[in-house]
Amino acid sequence: MAYIIAVNANIVADSGGTCVCSNDPLGDDPFCKISNTTSSLFNLEYQLCKSEIKKDLITATAATSALGTFFMGLLANLPVGIAPGMGLNAYFAYTVVGFNGSANVPFQTALTAIFIEGFIFFALALLGMRQWLARAIPRCIKLATSVGIGLFLTIIGLTYAQGIGLVLPGQATPIQLAGCLEADIADGKCPDSVKMRSPMMWVGIFCGGVFTAMLMLYRVKGAIIAGIILVSIISWPRGTPVTYFPYTDLGTSNFDFFKKVVDFHPISNVLNVLEFNLSGADGGAFGLALVTFLYVDILDTTGTLYSMARYANLVDPVTQDFEGSTIAYMVDSITIVIGAVLGTPPVTAFVESGAGIGEGGKTGITAMWTGLCFFISIFFAPIFASIPPWATGCVLVLVGSMMVQAVVDINWKYIGDAVPAFVCIAIMPFTYSIADGLIAGICLYILINSLVWIIAKVSGGRIVPPNFEEKEPWSWSQTGGVVPPWMKRLASGKKDFWRKEHGVPSSPASTTEGVTEKTEGKDAGSDKEVNVVGESKPEKVA
Repeated sequence: MAYIIAVNANIVADSGGTCVCSNDPLGDDPFCKISNTTSSLFNLEYQLCKSEIKKDLITATAATSALGTFFMGLLANLPVGIAPGMGLNAYFAYTVVGFNGSANVPFQTALTAIFIEGFIFFALALLGMRQWLARAIPRCIKLATSVGIGLFLTIIGLTYAQGIGLVLPGQATPIQLAGCLEADIADGKCPDSVKMRSPMMWVGIFCGGVFTAMLMLYRVKGAIIAGIILVSIISWPRGTPVTYFPYTDLGTSNFDFFKKVVDFHPISNVLNVLEFNLSGADGGAFGLALVTFLYVDILDTTGTLYSMARYANLVDPVTQDFEGSTIAYMVDSITIVIGAVLGTPPVTAFVESGAGIGEGGKTGITAMWTGLCFFISIFFAPIFASIPPWATGCVLVLVGSMMVQAVVDINWKYIGDAVPAFVCIAIMPFTYSIADGLIAGICLYILINSLVWIIAKVSGGRIVPPNFEEKEPWSWSQTGGVVPPWMKRLASGKKDFWRKEHGVPSSPASTTEGVTEKTEGKDAGSDKEVNVVGESKPEKVA
């Protein structure tokens, strides 16, 4: 998980943070987005400010990850690490706030949306609504969301801002091949004579991409961070064609900070900058960001926590839940609130936790040790702040390749599931927005399947799609209802209502949770599940 410290800081710093672009006397570059030589003279102060924002975010990312991961182990007793989520940080930086603050929501207001989302997530976890919300979204859209975010991260990894600089926005086409030095870009494109000649790009491809992929192929531990370290070491010496510290004012400032090696950098620019006055923001954009943060965080955290708990054999085969699930969600939500105060996007459970579980970590001690390692990394901010974007670009591509694996689980046989999922996947990278992809996929799913339902009702069930039986089932309801078990125990007068009931209760009055027990057939060679009130469920062949 260590790569998230550098990658998250790089991505979020692209939003410009609290920096204000005010050095353009011509007024034709209000967001300091032009990178040519003439404009760079006016943007120097802004670039130096963004450099400070990046240093702040390294400390904030490490501190948030340390705190959340440690208490995930201490309180929930789960071997799961949490940190600012990939995908959500890109959505925050490039869609909500925009590159250098060019979107509709200011940086401070966007953090406020995350702050509010954390408390909403906490309430949903406390009241048991998070399971209902997670199930209310069709399965094909959930899977498509993961795939779409993977492609979204891939696009980011190929660009100049946070990648290897392989592509540029096109003119005749939406995207075009690049691969030249930024100084050689003219009129928004690379001249044919210098295309694919950037030494940074080739170092990133071979040392950060191919090398890392080979390590992952042979299951070498720490493969991703090893590739980042290799590219960074190659890029640190000054005076080379691939140096991250050129002999400029900005390069010298970054190099002076890098030479400190061990240093605690206090958070000075993004700490507690929440802005609850929404008069300067687009209300619709703010609301959309809040809902998207909440939705993606619920799905991401739910999916990762359950998959990691299942990998660690912690899921109860009867209740299909794992011990400490509610506390885990509460820890995640409180960490989101703290992270917003520190200046970071929402945190989520990391699938990389599977590496620790695979090595034998089955309890919270694994997460607590990981949290301590994150805490130690706070004091190595100069190292993490000096990791160049071409060192992390191929990492984003590799993470994207892992996320798109969910595409094989989408139900491609039924058009009513396949088309909404595909549209969701395609819209996310093409519009550079996770929210737009979600909206498109959900709306199309509702439209298509509602029309199928209406036609079936009007025709009395005679006109239905030929392969309608292949449609994935969907229901807004869930087993046990919406009310969480602890509230049922509290209503029944149970004093220790926070404790789960185990075994078969003595009377039907105490069967509010529908706990089931398994009885094995001694003679028939089969088993069946019997709930606490004696209702037999269909037998399963052993």
